[in-house]
Amino acid sequence: MSLLQDPIFIAAVLCLTVFVGNWLTRFGWGKTVGTPIWVILLCAAFSNLGIIPSAMDGSPVYDGVFVYLAPFGIFIALLEVDLKSLKNAGLPLLLMFLLGSAATVIGVLVAWLVVSPAAELVDLAPAVAGMYTGTYIGGSINFNAIALHYGVNENGNLFAATTVVDSVVGTVWIIATLLLPKFLQRRFPRKKLASAKSKEKLVTEETVSISSLGMILALGLFGMALSKVFAAYFPQVPEILVLTTLALVLAQVPAVKALRGKHTLGFFFILVFLAVIGTLCDLGALASTGSLALTLFLFVGLLVLIHGAVIFGVGALVRIDWDVIAVASQANVGGNTTAIAAAESLDRPDLLIPGVLVGSLGNALGTYVGFAVAGMI
Repeated sequence: MSLLQDPIFIAAVLCLTVFVGNWLTRFGWGKTVGTPIWVILLCAAFSNLGIIPSAMDGSPVYDGVFVYLAPFGIFIALLEVDLKSLKNAGLPLLLMFLLGSAATVIGVLVAWLVVSPAAELVDLAPAVAGMYTGTYIGGSINFNAIALHYGVNENGNLFAATTVVDSVVGTVWIIATLLLPKFLQRRFPRKKLASAKSKEKLVTEETVSISSLGMILALGLFGMALSKVFAAYFPQVPEILVLTTLALVLAQVPAVKALRGKHTLGFFFILVFLAVIGTLCDLGALASTGSLALTLFLFVGLLVLIHGAVIFGVGALVRIDWDVIAVASQANVGGNTTAIAAAESLDRPDLLIPGVLVGSLGNALGTYVGFAVAGMI
């Protein structure tokens, strides 16, 4: 095994990327971009330059991040949030999320008429449309569920192309939703939610004791273990929903509130997840699929553009807080983890819990709506 394929080396690069991305925010121009975007861009560059493999090529490290580290990070990040944040932020974010879901369906239907993907994808075109509907309502869980049902995963070239295009366009939109609120707030100021003016602020530096570290990690691991047992007995309930609920309950316990290091650990794990997302932007794999990649890129690009135009356009007309729109859109396009990253990056702790909850709703709705669209067109 070469050094570049060594899981330990890959893990080291991911951690180094988080360090460099955070270090860059010490500068004015770097802070404007933000740590999550730097992490994504750096790992996208590293994977395309061959320094580390793409997640498309597979690695135990990437598998571990998707299966364990991402939900672990979500659980720990939620341990520091007070449920009172739902009072003012919950309903506006839910409404924007539902609008974003409808905008995704509109985008799929318009892109279907304009791009005509059936000419390239033939019989599997409706399935691919359903996959993108599902993933841009609730995340990659829905994407894979629909792909497995229709057998798209059995067509290796097509499945690889759909996955890479999803990653590239999705990553571009993650970056856009982290930059747009700041730009739009300067040009078109909007009154922020009352919850944004609360004394609750995201922690940038904190001390971590051995006792707190041990308890935080124990709670996270026990939480993941219990959620897996529950999901085994009740498979109709998404595992991430069980994990989220456990975290929310524990977060209200005074002893858990007193623990130090929850933000640092949770956000670190989420940044590692975003680093792996960056490696999915495999431009070489995308170019190798030729006209298929172009068709998919036009279809998905137009779909996301319409989603963005509708959710930001309607949100602007009704004068919704720009940060709320961005987090809602990320709950649609990226799911729970990127919704948390958006709330963190925008310094909006009041949107953490609402973002995760609507992201969980997207996991539940996305598959159903994706199948409906696949069967309709």
